[in-house]
Amino acid sequence: MTTTGRVATIWIYPVKSLGGTSRDRVHLAPAGPEGDRAYTVVDAASGKVLRGKHAPGLSEVTPSGDPDVDGRTVAGVLGRPVRIEVASGGSGADVAAVHLVSRQAIDRAAEGDVPEGCSADDPRANVLLDLPDDDERSWVGRTVRIGSAELHVTRTPKHCLGVYAEVRQPGDIAVGDLVSLFGD
Repeated sequence: MTTTGRVATIWIYPVKSLGGTSRDRVHLAPAGPEGDRAYTVVDAASGKVLRGKHAPGLSEVTPSGDPDVDGRTVAGVLGRPVRIEVASGGSGADVAAVHLVSRQAIDRAAEGDVPEGCSADDPRANVLLDLPDDDERSWVGRTVRIGSAELHVTRTPKHCLGVYAEVRQPGDIAVGDLVSLFGD
C-alpha cells in the first residue's frame, strides 16, 4: 500500500447533466456516491433522456432538490417541456460508479494535455484529488482506498480527464482523506 495523495473536494450531480453540489463527505455505495445522478432529465415529447452534449445549458442549472421545481427550471432553459425522473437502475452514471480526477490532471489540461472533446473547465468528477507525486492515469487495474471505501480503477475516460472506478467495498469518504494505492 502506498499513500499517494488526499481528497481535495467531493461532488455529486443529483440530476444527470445538471450542475453539481459540493459535499464534505459522502457514502460510496456500489452504484457510486449516494445521491449522485439519481435523477435524469427526460424530454416530455419523446420520452428520451437528455444529456448535456445534446442540450447545452443543462450544466448551468443547479438542482434545487425538488424534481418539480428542477423540471420547470430546465424547461425554461431549454424552451421545451421536460420531466425529472428517477434514473433507471437508481443511477444515471453512464460508464462507472465513480469518476476520479486530480488537480494535477486539470493543470496538465490547462497546459494543453487534454483529450479531444473534454472540458478541462468542468471535468464533472465526483472526487477531486491532490496527487503531488502521482498520475491517476497509471492506476488502471489497481485498487484505491479512500476513507473506508475501496475502489477498483477500471479505465481512463475517452473524452474526459481522470479515471473511472467501481466501488469494491462501500464506505464513507471525506475531504482530506488519504488516498492509498494497492497492487501493481
